[in-house]
Amino acid sequence: MRKSRADEFLEFASARTGHLFRSACLLTSGDTHLAEDLTQETLGRMYSLWGRMARIGNPAAYAQTVLVRTFLSHQRRRSATERPLGELPDRAPDNGEDPALRIALLDALAGLAPKDRAVVVLRYWEDRSIEETADALHVSSAAVRTRSVRALAKLRERLGGSIAEFATR
Repeated sequence: MRKSRADEFLEFASARTGHLFRSACLLTSGDTHLAEDLTQETLGRMYSLWGRMARIGNPAAYAQTVLVRTFLSHQRRRSATERPLGELPDRAPDNGEDPALRIALLDALAGLAPKDRAVVVLRYWEDRSIEETADALHVSSAAVRTRSVRALAKLRERLGGSIAEFATR
C-alpha cells in the first residue's frame, strides 16, 4: 500500500527534526527558542515542496540548505538583534556535558558574522564539502574558503590558548 504525501513527510520530519534543531542551535549561538522557530519554518517550507521532492535527490541535504537560508534571511531583519533582558533564558538540563566548553564555543560562534557562522556550521558541524556549502549559500567555492579561513581565525582569536584545552576534554 502506497503511503500518502502527509505520511511520507511525517516520517521524514520525525527523522530529521532533531538534526535540524541541533544545527539551528549552533547557527543561533544557543538561542533554543529561535532554533525551534527556524526548525519549524524549515519543516513548513519543506512540506509545501514535498510533492515535488522527487526532483530533489537528497531531501535531508535540501532541508539543511533551507534551514541555513531561513537563518540568514532572519539575520537580515532589523528585529534579529533584539534580546530581552528581563529574565534568564531557559536552558536544557545538564546531561554530563562540560558547560564551560559549550558556553565558550557558543559565545565564540555568536561573535561571527551570520554568513561566517553558517559556513562554519555547514563545513565543520554538518561535514559538508566546500562545493556543497557554496551551493547551500549561493556563493562561490572561493568565497566559502575565504569565509572559512576568516571565521576559523576569529574563533582561534576568541578562544585563544583555551582551544587546545577544550579539544583534550
